[in-house]
Amino acid sequence: MYVSAGKDSFSLLMAMNFVFIDGPYNGSSIAIFGPNPSERAVREMPVVGGTGVFRFARGYCQARTHWFNATTGDATVEYDILIRHD
Repeated sequence: MYVSAGKDSFSLLMAMNFVFIDGPYNGSSIAIFGPNPSERAVREMPVVGGTGVFRFARGYCQARTHWFNATTGDATVEYDILIRHD
């Protein structure tokens, strides 16, 4: 989910879950919530938790847009996630 959050620039507030549906992490998820300043080449957002094997996970996510179509709003975005969970 994206919400427009910028007053003087185009910035988004992002809430997103990555849900695993196969393999050793099947049924687990990672939760990301934070600002996504879209004008930056690399945006960093916090990992705020998760479920299953990622319960109480902490870390960060770096997003990089590789392709964006302004007419349709379609985009290809790479997400690199570093997670620490005890």
